[in-house]
Amino acid sequence: MAEFVDWDLAASTAGALGPTGPKVTPAEAAAAVAHLRELAVEASTHVAAYTGLVPQVAVPPVRIVDRRDWAAINISGMRKVITPLAERLIAKTNRDPGRHGPLDLVGSKVTGVQAGTVLAYLSGRVLGQYEVFSGHPGQLLLVAPNIVAVERKLGADPRDFRLWVCLHEGTHQSQFTAVPWLREHFLSEVRAFVDASEVDAAAVLARVRRGVSALAEAVRNPQSRTSVLDVVQSPAQRAVMDRLTALMTLVEGHAEMVMDGVGPQVIPSVTAIRERFNRRREASNGLESLIRRLLGVDAKLRQYAEGRKFVQAVVDRVGMAEFNRVWTSPQTLPTLAELADPPAWIARVVPSGG
Repeated sequence: MAEFVDWDLAASTAGALGPTGPKVTPAEAAAAVAHLRELAVEASTHVAAYTGLVPQVAVPPVRIVDRRDWAAINISGMRKVITPLAERLIAKTNRDPGRHGPLDLVGSKVTGVQAGTVLAYLSGRVLGQYEVFSGHPGQLLLVAPNIVAVERKLGADPRDFRLWVCLHEGTHQSQFTAVPWLREHFLSEVRAFVDASEVDAAAVLARVRRGVSALAEAVRNPQSRTSVLDVVQSPAQRAVMDRLTALMTLVEGHAEMVMDGVGPQVIPSVTAIRERFNRRREASNGLESLIRRLLGVDAKLRQYAEGRKFVQAVVDRVGMAEFNRVWTSPQTLPTLAELADPPAWIARVVPSGG
């Protein structure tokens, strides 16, 4: 059967449109790669000591990548996830896409170009990522050109800034290796989103295509008012999206809290780095403002800050060991309501109630 997205075209588009990296000599590039590998290992020891999270599975080595590699890895991971989901949708309605419908050749190429456009944009902005789609338990990616470019723009000490980035991304690595069920839970929620569809495969995939188109349009046109919210089209899907939002708010908030908790102990210039980084983010039309436009509600961004507040509030009240009950099972994850009400989560999950 034809694929929903022409992934090869997406990869070539991302490679062609992706921005070039900062000017560095081969020796400087090699030194930066070696330094990031070293700091990723150092960061993992700091994160483990601070959080008490112990890997339960083998931890894959960090991958230091350039922008093209980052896009290619993400395309490969998305292909592994999205293609089976598209087939699942077709099976639900017993439709044979054949030569027509949502998986037509022209449509897959259009979506491939749009997906490549989005990934090209993101490839120039992402500093690091814990990529979970490609395989269990995931892999830590550090985008060396972007890290070097940002540290130069901020005038930051390279060692301090690189370790700061590694602390955040290393926390995600710790989450997914110390909590082996977390990746499958995330993927199961994505599958649940598809299963909650109330319309046929053609309509669902058309909605997804419109969502990808909205992303690409926002990348091309900063004044775009398009939205991907129309992909969510049933109450059941909104319930799944709430759970996914709560999960992502937790893991991002936890990483922010750990980064700020460990940072002052091991990064002399962390305060200046945080201030400069926040000023740059607020002044730019970068990923955060893109997400805000696409989602259509600023509340989605505020939830990331709320995630950090939730984690800090729980740790302050009951300590890190009791907070780590959050990783026991999907049932101990906070709901969206509990993220805004840490005592409610404590009362439900921590036996002593703090």
